[in-house]
Amino acid sequence: MKYRLVIFDFDGTLANSLPWVTKVIDKVAERFQFRPIHHSEHKLLRNYDASNLFKHLGLPLWKVPLIGNYVRKLMAEDIQHVPLFGGVGSLLKKLSQNKIHLAVVSSNSFENVRQVLGQELTALINHFECGVTIFGKGLKLRKVLHKSGIRSNDAIYIGDEIRDIEAANHIGIASGAVSWGYNSVEALIARHPTELFRSVAEIAEKILN
Repeated sequence: MKYRLVIFDFDGTLANSLPWVTKVIDKVAERFQFRPIHHSEHKLLRNYDASNLFKHLGLPLWKVPLIGNYVRKLMAEDIQHVPLFGGVGSLLKKLSQNKIHLAVVSSNSFENVRQVLGQELTALINHFECGVTIFGKGLKLRKVLHKSGIRSNDAIYIGDEIRDIEAANHIGIASGAVSWGYNSVEALIARHPTELFRSVAEIAEKILN
């Protein structure tokens, strides 16, 4: 078994929330006065890290926590429209059955994560660190690692963004990048993740074999 602790990002990794975000982004842009994202820009922006995205939108960093709180509130009101990706339930059950410690480190709220996962899958997760600041994932990953008692070389953080890879690298654990989330596969590969997953099923295959 390659890893004993598997830490997941949530939005874009376990939950297919990008379509919902795309639907509400103009409302968020109007409220917080940053440049709306035109449909034609989506492909380009998927290659940007968070810092370059904010620069492109003319979005000052001090507004980011306010936007995060607002988006979490909007999602809570519309949570039934944020599904898990196909196969995620089976994946979490398979990893748990094989004695893998599971954790979620996410910018989303615990309540939103719990609602989307449902009671059965939530019970499989050993550690949650939610409401994480945009550049605060490294600290929370370190906290999960400490609480789990598992060595850093036995842990992996799996996410869909460049910042997920950077956070894992920052604390010295393996990084896993999924091909179906926010950042493009090309942008993720350029950051040299430890593992690249092109399907949900492939996560279990690579971790358990």
